Amino acid sequence: MALLLMAVATPALGWLCGSLMDDVLQESVRVQQAQRHATTAVVVRPVSGAPRLVSDPEVPSERTTQTSVVARWKAPDGTARSGRVATSSKITDPGSRVRIWTDLDGRPALPPMDVPTAHTHAALAGFGAMLLGVALIEGGRRLIVWRMVQRRYARLDRAWAEAGPDWGRTGTGS
Repeated sequence: MALLLMAVATPALGWLCGSLMDDVLQESVRVQQAQRHATTAVVVRPVSGAPRLVSDPEVPSERTTQTSVVARWKAPDGTARSGRVATSSKITDPGSRVRIWTDLDGRPALPPMDVPTAHTHAALAGFGAMLLGVALIEGGRRLIVWRMVQRRYARLDRAWAEAGPDWGRTGTGS
């Protein structure tokens, strides 16, 4: 029974969880893409300090080196903005142009998640749900088998106690 559950039910559970997660993440992608805009900023001056290696879970690349700069840009409504932004551009000299992402108010924001990344996250969530289901079924199976073995040992102990400690000896009446 446990094998049948592991072979049929857990893949179905993983597929269901992955599908539901994909729907949620695709909606998140649509919202992020509607609320974030790519724009070009002009570097005013670099911020002192070494470039830092960052890992953004919403960006498909594994790691990227980002440099902080003070820049000015235009918000989606056309108002001028300036402030400290992080850029992955290698050219950060004053006057150079860098690509940044802003929210609807023109504040710096993370890039929106893309569709393939959302699919990957959903697939991993489905696979994780399947593995969790397998682990729970196997754990339950082991618990049931352990309990059955304990009951068997208890029955053997009772039978041994009824036979008495003198079995097999001559003249003891057994």
